[in-house]
Amino acid sequence: MDRTEKREFVASMHGAFKDAGAIVVASYAGLTVSEISAFRARVRKAGGKVKVAKNRLAKIALKGTKSEPIAGLFKGQTLVCYSGDPVAAPKAAVDFAKTNEKLVILGGAMGATSLDEKGVKALASMPSLDELRAKLVGMIATPATRIARILNAPAGQVARVIGAYARKSDAA
Repeated sequence: MDRTEKREFVASMHGAFKDAGAIVVASYAGLTVSEISAFRARVRKAGGKVKVAKNRLAKIALKGTKSEPIAGLFKGQTLVCYSGDPVAAPKAAVDFAKTNEKLVILGGAMGATSLDEKGVKALASMPSLDELRAKLVGMIATPATRIARILNAPAGQVARVIGAYARKSDAA
């Protein structure tokens, strides 16, 4: 990389770190290219991105962001996984780390909050933003359908009574 490429990379990573809902830093020593590609695909499917960056450039990109305190995690072979959804990147990283012990989660950040390995795993165990929205809509919709059923039931009973009287008078 020449200087202009490094500047562009740092600028793009700075923007990504600034906009990220969650950042996960992991060690990838021993992973093959195909395993890293599978990890990238899993994170991309979850709505995040994976970058393998030089530690020095990643530390420079972190300066001026809320996540700057995690700069100490960048030692050895590290990669960065981030997403706008605070749960997507940690969930994808933790799921992949369960099946491949060579990916070791070092820590991360959620906004200004620094997370250790346990913090990232706890964040990954939470439901995603879409799952929470679905649960909320379900909770709101359930009482509404019950109210509609209750309101429609008396009207149906009145209609059946009127229908019964109509049949009775027709028979007479």
